[in-house]
Amino acid sequence: MQQPKHAMEIFQLLDKSNCRQCGEKTCLAFAGAVFRGQRRMSECPTLDPGIVARYEANPDSPDDSEQNPDEYLKRLKSEILGIDLAQAAERAGARLVGNRLTLEVLGKEFSVDADGNLFTGIHINPWVAVPLLTYLLYGQGRPVTGNWVSFRELKDGAERYPLFRKRCEEPMKRVADLHTGLFDDMVHIFNGNQVQKQFESDIAVVLHPLPKVPLMVCYWLPEDGLQSSLNLFFDDTADSNLDIGSIFTLGVGLAQMFQKLAQRHGFANA
Repeated sequence: MQQPKHAMEIFQLLDKSNCRQCGEKTCLAFAGAVFRGQRRMSECPTLDPGIVARYEANPDSPDDSEQNPDEYLKRLKSEILGIDLAQAAERAGARLVGNRLTLEVLGKEFSVDADGNLFTGIHINPWVAVPLLTYLLYGQGRPVTGNWVSFRELKDGAERYPLFRKRCEEPMKRVADLHTGLFDDMVHIFNGNQVQKQFESDIAVVLHPLPKVPLMVCYWLPEDGLQSSLNLFFDDTADSNLDIGSIFTLGVGLAQMFQKLAQRHGFANA
């Protein structure tokens, strides 16, 4: 799959008609959004399918980390046996009490012992367990900078982005369209916090799936005939503190959780 070097490379492929059928005001704006990972080239109705195929991965391709989740989780637990929990706690922004390392995941406390066993007061979902163990094992522990980037801008994120958009951002946007107030619920349920509007978004909420891997959900309301939009952004250190597969897993897991919350609020089609 070919990767564009800059937005102008994408712009040169478009017909430059500014038809707005993609939802952007101009072809140049669309090219910039594609390069930032906020839109897909296939969303341009006039672009040749052959060009799209050259630049865009198949969105239906399965993610490698999901092929054998049980085996993968089992392997991660076995690797915990070989690490120094005290060092891991310092690196991960966690605390060590006895033989258990404890940290917060979306406002809830999770603990890991020296045998790789997980403990928490709630049900442990695989989409939380795998990133958490990966974070402890391989995270570099780099401090958060506050510089937000799209999933596509993270290391190895560009190729995975079409699937990330399909399985994370698009389902989350449908939930936001039906129940915009869910963002207020997120603040309380997941111990997140609304922040000053970012990237000219109407709503911006920061969540903390892991201590040093925050993510920001930005939502743009429909305006002037343009459709609503939703994108996730990550601190630019995220790909140092967690691998792209685990970041993908967190995003998809959150989207599924939001869908369940929306259904509880009575929106069965979310």
